[in-house]
Amino acid sequence: MTDTDKDLDELEEDLEPLEVLDVEDEELSPAEETSKYFSSALNPFLASIFPVLIIDKKLKIIYANPACENLFTGFFNLAGNYFIDVFGRAFEMEEIRKIREIVISGENGYSWKGEARIKSRDIVTVQTRVYLFPAELDIKEPREFVVMFDDVTEENKRLLRAVFLSLLEASKLKDNDTGKHIIRVNYYSKRLAEELYKSGNEKYKRIDADFIDNIGFLASMHDVGKIGTPDDILNKEGPLSNWEWTVMREHTKNGAFILSTYPNPMAKEIALSHHERWDGSGYPFQLEGEMIPLAARIVTIADVYDALRMERSYKPALSHEVTVTKMLEGKGVHFDPILLDVFHKIAKDFEGIYESNKD
Repeated sequence: MTDTDKDLDELEEDLEPLEVLDVEDEELSPAEETSKYFSSALNPFLASIFPVLIIDKKLKIIYANPACENLFTGFFNLAGNYFIDVFGRAFEMEEIRKIREIVISGENGYSWKGEARIKSRDIVTVQTRVYLFPAELDIKEPREFVVMFDDVTEENKRLLRAVFLSLLEASKLKDNDTGKHIIRVNYYSKRLAEELYKSGNEKYKRIDADFIDNIGFLASMHDVGKIGTPDDILNKEGPLSNWEWTVMREHTKNGAFILSTYPNPMAKEIALSHHERWDGSGYPFQLEGEMIPLAARIVTIADVYDALRMERSYKPALSHEVTVTKMLEGKGVHFDPILLDVFHKIAKDFEGIYESNKD
């Protein structure tokens, strides 16, 4: 049992002695619950498009409106459970204690606001602003409370990603020979992550809905560090000299520096390590095996597949079949052998992505 579990258990024990005015815990149908607890003052909340819970003084959830049930589908069963049991891990412990204290003591007019982060392995994390206030403002000691959620998941994601997309666009101005490469690398990486998730392989159990969602965006940032690479090296026709390769390889470190402010460390890991090799012969730090971050190992496969398929000023395009054959030759040398087996299994999907997103 973790410290958080112990704290939640202690908090639940503290709640047991509390009494709710004229409220019993008998089993009632949803219609009976609504009739028993709710006055006409609550009607706007029950039909609201905003996700709303009604809780009592024991912090028991006595009603969840359809919008709330929809928001948390796949996360929790709501009505009939205790708010702490359901949302305890979504808040800091001090916030949970504060909610309990406000409901009991009436501090701040029985009102509170904060934020919650609700996470599940199978569903992308939901970020919400949370507001708690008495159901009926003209009662001295309310027995029901409204908990209203404002889902800001997409808003936060859109604002954050917009900033980094502008950096990506700037880097594309420098490297003008890549076409839709970064778009395809996103799709390949997400598809490979999805297949790993479905496989149930314990080695990759850290892959969840958030991992898949994040790599589907962040894979495109793998070469953002090329914004700092001199144009004459980046766009040179023909092979690079040794010293030019030394400069070119710095794009991994530059990218990690640029993405160091991104809140998910996956961004920095991909930029820094997508040119590392399984056998330790890659760059910039000659990491080997599982020392290389998982997201970077996935993007390596996506990046190399697409690079082989593309025609560049210094090389012809290869067919899907030749590309797959060449990549299989790098099993356990360039690529994580288990990841490469999964790639081989879904190689036709990679071909489909390439054909659907040609330059």
